[in-house]
Amino acid sequence: MVKITAMLVMKYVSEGADPIILANASDVSNFGFFQRPSVKEFVVFFGRTVAKRTPLNQRQSVKHEEYKVHSYNRNGLCALGFMDDHYPVRSAFSLLNQQVLDEYQKNFGDSWKTVEADVTQQWPYLTESLTKFQDPAEADKLLKIQRELDETKIILHKTIDSVLERGEKLDSLVEKSSDLSAASQMFYKQAKKTNQCCTVL
Repeated sequence: MVKITAMLVMKYVSEGADPIILANASDVSNFGFFQRPSVKEFVVFFGRTVAKRTPLNQRQSVKHEEYKVHSYNRNGLCALGFMDDHYPVRSAFSLLNQQVLDEYQKNFGDSWKTVEADVTQQWPYLTESLTKFQDPAEADKLLKIQRELDETKIILHKTIDSVLERGEKLDSLVEKSSDLSAASQMFYKQAKKTNQCCTVL
């Protein structure tokens, strides 16, 4: 299953300086109870390291074992997502840009520019987003549309197969159809004959 472990929002200070944490949400429930504090500390450490090395107005993905850290630094406001390797990259950046950074700026405006130390107060929206966007299709509208189209295609294939399973053959339906002219029926038969050389059964 695709998994988002953590999301952070940081203030990029300058090249070489440690970024400041503005918001932090993590779900470490799939780790052992005694491992959880260490995992949270590692998320903060690795998040700062990646954010520090993400230049202004740049995006990057850093792979570490089975995880990827996606980072987007938009004018000094940096969003990071710790996701497993199967989370689609486009969905990850769509989430960071549209759902995290846009929402952060809508809620807090430019107040982040004056923050000088890590913010420890939780931002409930980020925690909710961590749960809501576990499904990449929720973060990426194009992926959601593609998934719906794939489901429709499967339904269409099943419909044709179910017609054929009832003992009816497409050939006999074409023969009996009053909707098709003689020329269309002839075209179907000719096309079928031509395509037989390509059928491997």
